[in-house]
Amino acid sequence: MAKRAPVSVLIDLNAHYSSLMAGRNSNIKSVVTLIAIGSICWLAAGVVAIAAGAQSKIIWTCVLGAVLGAIGIRYSIRRSRRTGI
Repeated sequence: MAKRAPVSVLIDLNAHYSSLMAGRNSNIKSVVTLIAIGSICWLAAGVVAIAAGAQSKIIWTCVLGAVLGAIGIRYSIRRSRRTGI
């Protein structure tokens, strides 16, 4: 069996998420749009589940997915205001 060379990983402990994203021209509108599309998909899946007579746990999964999406939108907007992303 062939010997493998050891793999080394460089970890920069001083790098923060906001500093990594600052150089990438991140756009908060695209993040909010993506989360909103996901929330709308969860709502559509919930409507289909209700119409199909699915089990309650499936309906609650769709409801919670949409609620978490709304929380994600609010969180993303607040974070962008605080850190300037």
